[in-house]
Amino acid sequence: MQTPSRPLIIAHRGASGERPEHTRAAYERAIQQGADFIEPDLVMTRDGVLIVRHENEISGTTDVAARPEFADRHTTKTIDGESVTGWFTEDFTLAELKTLRARERLPELRPANTAFDGQEPILTFEEVLDLAASAGVGVAPELKHPTYFAALGLPVEDAFVAILKRRGLTGADAPILIQCFEVGPLQRLRARLAAPLLQLIAASGGPFDRPDLDYAAMTTPQGLAAVGGYADWIGADTALIEPPPGAPTTLIPDAHAAGLKVAAWTFRAENIFLPEADRIGADPAGHGRLRERLARFAEYGLDAAFMDQPALAR
Repeated sequence: MQTPSRPLIIAHRGASGERPEHTRAAYERAIQQGADFIEPDLVMTRDGVLIVRHENEISGTTDVAARPEFADRHTTKTIDGESVTGWFTEDFTLAELKTLRARERLPELRPANTAFDGQEPILTFEEVLDLAASAGVGVAPELKHPTYFAALGLPVEDAFVAILKRRGLTGADAPILIQCFEVGPLQRLRARLAAPLLQLIAASGGPFDRPDLDYAAMTTPQGLAAVGGYADWIGADTALIEPPPGAPTTLIPDAHAAGLKVAAWTFRAENIFLPEADRIGADPAGHGRLRERLARFAEYGLDAAFMDQPALAR
């Protein structure tokens, strides 16, 4: 994949600023707006199918809480060291999950999106691949909590690789960009695939599967060189590239020196998600100066931007 003349546009869960995330409508909207890639987050069902949801806890993105037939599956679990209460994909079969309908995750900030609540089913990973292939765009799947799922006897990596092999998406030039916050899954995938891999890096904490490692260490020149041993990209929190009040760090040039391309997450138009200097007015849901922010990141040498509103990047 060649470095583009402008940053690639990765539609973050589709055009999730305009439609409920991870729905067909969100992905189709993103494609219409000129996204280069669409991004599905992948979790597993009880019967081992990869489906598309932001998290395996689905009370905020589906109508499961209003479904009395599933009331007894409300529970509390520990996910990557954190206690989470709700309904979880691994407790449902694909057939059961297909009866649910998607809803807007951030209704207070995106009330217009609630007009689409209840209209669409949960998609499988393969359905998103079909949509992308028919539109001629790439796919940037994120493997969510693979260590957690493996402990349940649900091997995300094996199911994922099987799909990519069946579809011919294993080569270095495949229109796919495989993401994970954990390290081990990407290292194992590198031994099985030549497809591009992206190590996600947050502004704090560290990979769940590597308690000996933190993300701060991964952003040093030495850490980036280590990431370059198995990945082709990093996906960095925007704060790691431009911390307030706005002077850029050396992360992008350091990553480029290590042979890594850099994607940044997540660019959103609403004031609440923008640095203070880029906000317009006091309404948290109001749109600020996202275009200006994107222009700065492009000048820094950014290779790709995860966008909730892809049209604004064009």
